[in-house]
Amino acid sequence: MSDTSFQALIDQLLSAWQNKQHLPTPDASMRQPKSRAEGYAAQLALFEATGEPAMGWKIAATSIAGQKHIGVSGPLAGRLLSSRCMKPDATISLQNNLMRVMEPEFAFRIGSDVMSTSHQPLTTEQVMSHVKDLHLAIEIPDSRWLDFVHIGEAMLLADFACANQLVLGEAVSFPWRDLDLSQHAVQVWQQGVVSAQGSGANVLGDPRIALTWLANELISHGMHLREGDTVITGTCVVPVVMHEGAQVVADFGVLGSLGIRVA
Repeated sequence: MSDTSFQALIDQLLSAWQNKQHLPTPDASMRQPKSRAEGYAAQLALFEATGEPAMGWKIAATSIAGQKHIGVSGPLAGRLLSSRCMKPDATISLQNNLMRVMEPEFAFRIGSDVMSTSHQPLTTEQVMSHVKDLHLAIEIPDSRWLDFVHIGEAMLLADFACANQLVLGEAVSFPWRDLDLSQHAVQVWQQGVVSAQGSGANVLGDPRIALTWLANELISHGMHLREGDTVITGTCVVPVVMHEGAQVVADFGVLGSLGIRVA
């Protein structure tokens, strides 16, 4: 990308984030960035332009169905903004939100930097040794691109991989390391009725595998997970469409639950 077109993209996305706007889709021949590497470079520049402190990462498209829906070759890593993070029972506005869905997710808090000292990918055991805590989370994703389904993965990466709002619970007190998170059931209740069911298996087979993917993905692009980062690993159920006035609860069984109100 030329310096001019790169800066124009960052300015355009930053304005859309700040003003809760959505951008038209450029013609395919005019879309830049065009590669994952360029997408991550644009993402970093956009994050720096926000002036926000680092919070962590999201993993998008952790299911085959999700990848097909937005036309990407695999999962995507996106930045989380601390200004969009809320506590449980927060009231969420769907105004100007194109997707209008919620996603219950496992979230890991990183206790120490995740680096590699060899050319071999990190194993799940190695990555999990850097995890301090497990949290429960609800993501309310969105995109700044009007046609996010067809914009392509590089452009999605530039826009934080459809990151938007996040509700994050306290650290789980239950001894979660003894659980098989891949088989852990998750339900979503909306207005007192179960509207979706799933498990950790929907997250690349296991949320811990998804975290391992992210650690290696970042290292391969010259980045790494840092102490204090929060990582939401992907939705455990098919994204749940929300409606104004609803009360929505994500139930993680023995690990706890958290809810939101929709305005």
